[in-house]
Amino acid sequence: MPESSNKGGRKPRVTDENLLDVFRTTSDPVLSTAEVADAVPIKRRGTLNRLQALEEYSELESKRIGGRNTVWWLVDEADVSNTEG
Repeated sequence: MPESSNKGGRKPRVTDENLLDVFRTTSDPVLSTAEVADAVPIKRRGTLNRLQALEEYSELESKRIGGRNTVWWLVDEADVSNTEG
């Protein structure tokens, strides 16, 4: 995974690892985009874009749960290892 999924412009104030740490430090199995946005200094739209990029890099998975609501969770590294070989 690249250091940041930012495609240009200003250097992000929040790294991909900072975003992933939001998931690692919660006891919740899934987080909404709004919950992640509340935990970092990025607006909701920017958070959504970053979460989608992390999903493209197979760091996160997501599911739409109605309307425009999406929940996100960390990819289980054991599952990734089992499918690679």
